[in-house]
Amino acid sequence: MTMKGKTALITGAAGGIGLGIAQRFAREGAKVVLSDIQHEEGEKQAAAIRADGGEAVFIRADTSEEGDVERLLTEAENAFGPVDIAVCSAGVAMAGKPFHETPLEDFRRVIDINLIGAFLVGKAVAQRLVARGAPGSIINVSSVGGELAVAESPAYCVSKAALTMLTKTQALAMADHGVRVNAIGPGPVETPLTAHIEGEAKAMMLSRTPLRRFGSVEEMAGVAAFLASEDSGYITGQTIYADGGRLALNYVMAPKE
Repeated sequence: MTMKGKTALITGAAGGIGLGIAQRFAREGAKVVLSDIQHEEGEKQAAAIRADGGEAVFIRADTSEEGDVERLLTEAENAFGPVDIAVCSAGVAMAGKPFHETPLEDFRRVIDINLIGAFLVGKAVAQRLVARGAPGSIINVSSVGGELAVAESPAYCVSKAALTMLTKTQALAMADHGVRVNAIGPGPVETPLTAHIEGEAKAMMLSRTPLRRFGSVEEMAGVAAFLASEDSGYITGQTIYADGGRLALNYVMAPKE
């Protein structure tokens, strides 16, 4: 796979899966635009990619705000030219309460970041691709949480379930324009956001994961690289669940002998 000559925009790229995707795309030859609200860390990671020989810039933006998204696209184009690939990875998972104890403000914040942000970025990129008459790839980062409910994470699960359907409707709208839209649905992945999960909580999660381990950021980046490349040219409207077999499992894994 190669992305030489392509410009890729990755949101939520100051750390975790978004950063891993930006690093992988840069190694594949893409000019990468990292975006996040974490300005200092984002600048640091873009500089690290440049130090490794890649082309990268960081642009701070709140993707839940339409004006910020338009500014982000304008600055990305000024830096590297038109965007060919967009990865909507910005997301948040707030400490959970059941739905009847969840403040509306908290619920709206998660929906705004996880769902509205992906809608706004996808819309802005798609409009520009259509205007150019250019093919492209839009990738949303969803979750197995869009399929498997967690009582203490109503906003997160709802946002990811909606993101899966958004991906399908985007793909149908863009099909005649040569723009493919897909999603990645990670299972448990080793990131700074999951570093606190250990002991009994981690054992419980692994009991629902046939491969018996958390995934890596690099593995998620590999799926994104595939979806952004011509190797997936006949795939659109799909969510690829990189989940260690989690969705295939009915009960829990039996203990190893």
